[in-house]
Amino acid sequence: MRERIVRKLDSLPDDRVYEILDYIDFLESKYARRAEPAQNPIQRLAENVEDTLRAGKVSAGAIAGTMNILSKAAGVITGVANVGKSVATDVVNVVTKPSSPPPPAQSPPSGRE
Repeated sequence: MRERIVRKLDSLPDDRVYEILDYIDFLESKYARRAEPAQNPIQRLAENVEDTLRAGKVSAGAIAGTMNILSKAAGVITGVANVGKSVATDVVNVVTKPSSPPPPAQSPPSGRE
């Protein structure tokens, strides 16, 4: 069903999609049975910007362009955060890795052979 809804949304102009979003928000406020899944801070910021633009009567095309830019920026920030986590994990692994025993000492050549 979700795929069918997405296909239908894809065929509509942006201003109609925003009307549908408003209707979904209304239905959610009236009938939601479960809490909305937690959003990451970047997604929450983007949606707040979108809501502010819509409240300011900005055109749907301008909002869509802004959201496209925010989406790309969020992707970059997420990628940077993932790289940072990876580096931190590598550092922790190196620091906590048990050190291997030193190689056996070799005696210097005695010169008598």
